[in-house]
Amino acid sequence: MKHRHQDNRRRTLKALAALFATPALPAAAAAGKPLVDVWKSPTCGCCKDWIRHLEAHGFMVRAHDDGNTDARARLGMPLRYGSCHTASVGGYAVEGHVPAREVWRLLRERPQAVGLAVPAMPIGSPGMDGPEYGGRRDPYEVLLVQSDGRSTVYQAYP
Repeated sequence: MKHRHQDNRRRTLKALAALFATPALPAAAAAGKPLVDVWKSPTCGCCKDWIRHLEAHGFMVRAHDDGNTDARARLGMPLRYGSCHTASVGGYAVEGHVPAREVWRLLRERPQAVGLAVPAMPIGSPGMDGPEYGGRRDPYEVLLVQSDGRSTVYQAYP
């Protein structure tokens, strides 16, 4: 009986040792939230508002305050779709004020594409919808951008 108790104790200690020897999962994975890396200017207020929008809709965000030009090029997003921030999530690029709802859809559908873009900075899009805009909403489109630079409308916001 003592031998069985020692075996159980030994197994428990080995399991605990293995658990602590395993590298920790990133906090995002542990929380079940996709991690979004965002490259932006440190002074851009609408980028900060877009980050808050993503966080409020279930994403974990890591901001990089060193501009987005290099990140946009590295992720393969053509300059003509440019905006004030560039993000990466789940192997896709996300350019501009894309609603969290469309990012979730992208991750669910997993299309063959570079990612999503909302070119420029349309008023009424997430991050461009604060009280300073007085409730104004401009129509805009979320584009699905292909590796050859072409795009199709992924979702319209009239």
